[in-house]
Amino acid sequence: MTTEAILVLEDGRVFRGESYGAIGETIGEIVFSTGMTGYQETLTDPSYKGQIVAMTAPHIGNTGVNDEDFESRRIWVDGYVVRDPARVRSSWRSSRSLDEELAAQGVVGISGVDTRALTRHLRERGSMRAGISSASTDLGELLTRVTAAPEMTGASFLADVTTPEAYVVPAVGEKRFTVAAIDLGIKGMTPRRLAERGVEVHVLPATTTYEEIAALEPDGVFMSNGPGDPATADHVVAVLKQVLAARTPYFGICLGNQIFGRALDLGTYKLVYGHRGINQPVQDLTTGKVEITAHNHGFAVDAPTEGTFETPFGPGRVTHVCLNDDVVEGLALLDQAAFSVQYHPEAAAGPHDAAYLFDRFVDLLSAKAGV
Repeated sequence: MTTEAILVLEDGRVFRGESYGAIGETIGEIVFSTGMTGYQETLTDPSYKGQIVAMTAPHIGNTGVNDEDFESRRIWVDGYVVRDPARVRSSWRSSRSLDEELAAQGVVGISGVDTRALTRHLRERGSMRAGISSASTDLGELLTRVTAAPEMTGASFLADVTTPEAYVVPAVGEKRFTVAAIDLGIKGMTPRRLAERGVEVHVLPATTTYEEIAALEPDGVFMSNGPGDPATADHVVAVLKQVLAARTPYFGICLGNQIFGRALDLGTYKLVYGHRGINQPVQDLTTGKVEITAHNHGFAVDAPTEGTFETPFGPGRVTHVCLNDDVVEGLALLDQAAFSVQYHPEAAAGPHDAAYLFDRFVDLLSAKAGV
């Protein structure tokens, strides 16, 4: 027996379907992800905290859930919207169904939704607040709670997603360098990609001070992806300014790119519906190469895509742009070893076009160390 569920957007648009996952009610910013695969990695990406994710791929759950592909300790999405959930999971790696995992973790979802119509609506109107309920079908009450909920602009979730205590991911093979990684919502594959290159990674809470970073005497500093509005992350911006003033090599991804932008005195802004999925085309302006990349961001850095611009740390430039809409996807300083990208080069579910960025960071560490 199925349970009726409703999805209500803040502009009054209503979609009806059946419950998927836990029975209950949830409210968040609704966004869409265009990935054809990698739903488990998407669900466990801390950058989705505060969001209801609608999958544009029609069939979700085909390969079930396993214990190896989690990108963090839990599912982070606040709600889940799919069209056709798999009736049977078919993978030798699967240990349970996606529906069972969502229910076990208390994630409220809805299935049977026309996700094509929903995606078109969000592309035209933009990401917005929404609510899913399988506990009640009272549209008026749910809409009232949706419109009373806080918006993503001005939201901060760093305290929710960051590690409570520091931990170390040891280098694979011979240790070459030590990197302090500030966890703003880090995915498990990221320190592994660095470790594979001989880097010992000290993963630190978002509240870490510059003095605590300096005490580790790291060869470089990394800042991860994460959820929320970068305009609220003043502490992390201040720390990064101290890192850059010390001329310590820096690499940031996703939120770490936006924090870098703010440290360079650039502004940030909210995109209409954002970039989410594993099929986003980006051009590396330093090489001319086009990469297919994994994205999850609703905010972007406001910077000129041509020429250079002045920063407190010397001239900077935009290094990567999205070919769909010319959004800034990467930044670098010209006079010191510091760069960032807006997307996810660790790309656990693929593609791996951008994996070279970890090599680029290690090359900068090598040059700084004179080895």
